[in-house]
Amino acid sequence: MTQALEQRTYTREEYLEFETASEERHEYVNGEIRLMTGGTPDHNEIAINLATLLKSALRGKPYRIFGADQRLWIPGGGASPMGNRNFYTYPDLMVVEKPLQLQTGRTDTVTNPCFIAEVLSKSTQDYDHGEKFSAYRTIESFREYLLIDQYQIHVEHYVKTAANQWLLSEYDDPNITLSLSAFEAQIEIIALYENIEIDA
Repeated sequence: MTQALEQRTYTREEYLEFETASEERHEYVNGEIRLMTGGTPDHNEIAINLATLLKSALRGKPYRIFGADQRLWIPGGGASPMGNRNFYTYPDLMVVEKPLQLQTGRTDTVTNPCFIAEVLSKSTQDYDHGEKFSAYRTIESFREYLLIDQYQIHVEHYVKTAANQWLLSEYDDPNITLSLSAFEAQIEIIALYENIEIDA
């Protein structure tokens, strides 16, 4: 869940100066700085499971994998509920095709993910489906989005099929193997939920 700080408009420069000195992570959305709360053990376990699976699948290939401490900048543009946005955030997991592209003047903020995954929580699931996904879709390199439910076996897989067109597939069967299209990789659903106790 994200929480807003003091109710005033911050510049991008103010946010980056504040964030660099902060021990906590914050998002920046059109001048608003929002505190990001920590995840549950299951949330973190699922994110690590996915990172491990992708690290193995992409070894030796021209991609880099980043976890939740890596900042992403979405410069703006596009017709959306957020309008012309300025957006910094920390996805649970990103895959970036080499060469890595950084925000101009920064060494700590990437701009070119092709794949993003978010582990859903009760407090962020609407945000991850709505405002955040809308912002992600303005990234030119972004082609694939995975939303993983931490409370039940349920995975939503969005693939960009054309300009302004995304295909959704949903998986509830742990024995299904999901094929990713942004790069050649297959993910067993059951492996995503390794060590997770799901209530019947």
